[in-house]
Amino acid sequence: MKQALLVLSLVLAMAGGLCFAQEDVIKKAGRLELQGHFSAAAEILKASLADAALGAAEQKQLEFELDRLARIKKDFPYTKDQLFAVLKKSVRDLTLKEFDDWIREGRFDSRQIDGQVYFMGSSVKNLFFRYPELESRRVPPKDTTVSQKARLETCLAIQRAAIAEKKPYVLPKRFHITLNVTAKANAAPAGQIIRAWLPIPREYPFQRDFDLLSASPKPARIDARESAIRSIFMGQPARKDRPTEFRIEYDYTCYGVSFAPKPELVKASNPNDPLLSPFTREGPHLVFTPELRKLSTQIVGGETNPCLVAKRCYDWIATHIQYSLAIEYSTIRNISDYCRTKGYGDCGQEAMLFIALCRLNGIPARWQSGWNTFPGNEDIHDWSEIYLAPYGWVPVDPYMGIFAMQYATALSAVQRREIRDFYFGGLDQYRMAANSDHCQTLVPPKQSMRSDNVDFQRGELEWGSHNIYFDQYSYEFDVKELPLPKGTVD
Repeated sequence: MKQALLVLSLVLAMAGGLCFAQEDVIKKAGRLELQGHFSAAAEILKASLADAALGAAEQKQLEFELDRLARIKKDFPYTKDQLFAVLKKSVRDLTLKEFDDWIREGRFDSRQIDGQVYFMGSSVKNLFFRYPELESRRVPPKDTTVSQKARLETCLAIQRAAIAEKKPYVLPKRFHITLNVTAKANAAPAGQIIRAWLPIPREYPFQRDFDLLSASPKPARIDARESAIRSIFMGQPARKDRPTEFRIEYDYTCYGVSFAPKPELVKASNPNDPLLSPFTREGPHLVFTPELRKLSTQIVGGETNPCLVAKRCYDWIATHIQYSLAIEYSTIRNISDYCRTKGYGDCGQEAMLFIALCRLNGIPARWQSGWNTFPGNEDIHDWSEIYLAPYGWVPVDPYMGIFAMQYATALSAVQRREIRDFYFGGLDQYRMAANSDHCQTLVPPKQSMRSDNVDFQRGELEWGSHNIYFDQYSYEFDVKELPLPKGTVD
């Protein structure tokens, strides 16, 4: 009842001539959202959108804020009873009292939405990530020993080859990829053209020789090799009651990377270098807040060597930040601060925190992302690059540091540190990197809002000026390792 009265009073205020600047509307809606009043926040945004004098840019921003509320709801689908029912299937001997204790302890991400508490859809998986002592009660049991050992051997093999060959890019592998992105039946009205942007490998020193073998439908555009957000663009009409499928097949080569940067050789980069300075500044999701500055001081202390500063930040994240599956990036205002505040995050959130700490300390740092194609662990993935003179841009994967130090429990302490240290300046061949920065603009630009306005891994779809969100399409990629072509330099 109180919620309904709140919505009514706000709508009447807007209709009665109470005018807010767009920024004030968004701030007010944001406060209501944080208080759990989603319907009231939505009504304020809708009332503002009814203003005939609204400019196109203002309208797009308000429409996104309205859609963002719906996206948050999708990320938090479970009531308390529903979550308990799901947990009972995954945690052996779980009791209601134990579950209630976990609720009180705040073990699950939750949101208050219009008078009801809802829990995140990934709550079960995240429980095991954040509380590994529960692993013995997991149903069914999960054994990653083989995968952990394979990771270690991959790192050591790349490291040995780089030392023997005296170069950072070694042991290339050739991959064949099939990517299917499928819009659900009736995701767009029949006859409307569904436009699709599908990620493909960007040209890097460690990633090259992209060869498109087939595409259905025929591509309208293929981005340049060094695009910051490389995609294939295509479109085809939707058919009534039928899914709409986009499919590409391609081959590419990816090298193992091992720089093993030596701190005594590293010099500070030129802050006025126009190629580097954009990557030392604040930006979307990279804000130098007082809290971030305090954390940086705590981690870095009086160290000034760029390599050692970055390594301290990397090592701190490896032991202090836990892995957790994420809510959608488009719903988060400041990803690096979200990860810092929560003390957990997914690979991209961990990478964003690392990038923010590096930039704050004058170290050029940027996003790198696409997929992890390691056998048995294929998934979307984000990591980072930092610029260390005289080495240039070197990869750093904060998640792999966390994996090594917190989750590779089948390995010895020495082996875990070997994996951690390898991924500071090293990268395995099992990657498909489509992006060299975050929050980039697709070409041609979408006419609608993005489903993910930070990253680009799962593709983007739209029809007309309408976005097709993640719950209205699926993506699937298949990876096969191929024999290396004759003449490949390794």
